[in-house]
Amino acid sequence: MKINTAEFIISNSDASKCPKEPLPEYAFIGRSNVGKSSLINMLTNHKNLAKTSGRPGKTQLINHFKINSNWFLVDLPGYGYARVSKKTKDVFQQFITDYFEKREQLVCAFVLIDIRLEAQKIDLDFINYLGEIEVPFCLIFTKADKISRGKIDTHVAAYRKALLANNWEEMPQHFVTSSLESTGRDELLAFIDDVNAQMFKSGEL
Repeated sequence: MKINTAEFIISNSDASKCPKEPLPEYAFIGRSNVGKSSLINMLTNHKNLAKTSGRPGKTQLINHFKINSNWFLVDLPGYGYARVSKKTKDVFQQFITDYFEKREQLVCAFVLIDIRLEAQKIDLDFINYLGEIEVPFCLIFTKADKISRGKIDTHVAAYRKALLANNWEEMPQHFVTSSLESTGRDELLAFIDDVNAQMFKSGEL
């Protein structure tokens, strides 16, 4: 897939106020400071489409970007940022939950995971939540340029082991990425392109 256009459409904290267009949506979410904004900018080939910051927790709304006029990239707030107040966390949690449980246009969620870290309970809990509500998702391991190939394989294997121990039958589809080196970009966009083709062919939206 070649991305020709990427435009910001709307930010809000209410899933019912998201765009009404029957276009497939791909939601990006992960623990705060996982490199989500950098990944989005890398995927879309726009330096400042998503706002990057050294301050975790900056994304605090549901952000819709229309890509090539035929699908939406959705940038969601990160979870697990300790310096956000409990009240703010509760608000985040509610509209994120509403989005995942009520948004009919959502066709796939991408759960971002920092490849440098061992399997984190907060990520595993969120993955299990998506499984429980039957939302299709893939894993995106970020920051692959920061560690060796061997450690990447070891940490992916650790996630596989942890998920199988949590009664998953198999490891979800996953991608290994680096925003700095554009690793995984072609594979991710090809995946989205394939899903879009299936959605439009079947007329599911």
